[in-house]
Amino acid sequence: MTVAGTVPVASSWSEPEGIAPRGTLIVVPGRGEHAGVYQRFGTRIAADGYRVRAVSDPTVDTARALAELREVLDEEPSGQAGTAGPAPRVLVGSDTGALFAAGLVASGELGDRVDGLVLAGLTLGSGSVPADWESELTARTGCPTHQGRLAADAAVRRGALADPVDPAWVARAQGLIPVPVLGLHGDDDEISPLADVRIWFGTLPRVELHSIIGGRHDALNDQTHRTAAALTVLFLERLRLGVPAIAQLVATR
Repeated sequence: MTVAGTVPVASSWSEPEGIAPRGTLIVVPGRGEHAGVYQRFGTRIAADGYRVRAVSDPTVDTARALAELREVLDEEPSGQAGTAGPAPRVLVGSDTGALFAAGLVASGELGDRVDGLVLAGLTLGSGSVPADWESELTARTGCPTHQGRLAADAAVRRGALADPVDPAWVARAQGLIPVPVLGLHGDDDEISPLADVRIWFGTLPRVELHSIIGGRHDALNDQTHRTAAALTVLFLERLRLGVPAIAQLVATR
């Protein structure tokens, strides 16, 4: 789907042919982004056997993003409407997309159809505001490839990180989140300081928060995007098996 023929508001990446899907991920973009921005992440996660869908930026059209999200949750593994897609069903949000996803689960708006959350660069609106596009691009990611992609993408809304975070979204996300949560956050994130969100993550009953060393705001598309994807897959595998850990380090030199 596209908006005015230019902005992909929903994208999908499927598991390799012949492999049963191991779960369903729904990516919720942050301010100024669109579904296609997560092609690299979606492709990598799909290669591990997970079905990945990305919806549109909820700060632009909240109703549209929610409708797209519900459509995926109501999709059968065969692609036909009916019951939810293959479990575990996990929302993966970045920036305000993470805040939006957390609020949906905390409010119970999606019922019991979500099994987990991956929150990358979660923002509560307490960080700095980039002065111009160049500083915004630098604050978003330290990955030269992704910087180049954003700079060349006419569908990316420049200056979006200066948009205020909706206080109602922050308040809604303060509710009880009953599902396991994986937090991925750059320790050099100026848009959403780690110290601020660490307090929020500390209130959750089931959470693991990973600080990405030297990481900036977009933890899924930063220089350490492979590490972020690997941590996501490990989280998904534990959800599938219902265990707190799969591997344990027993020796090192």
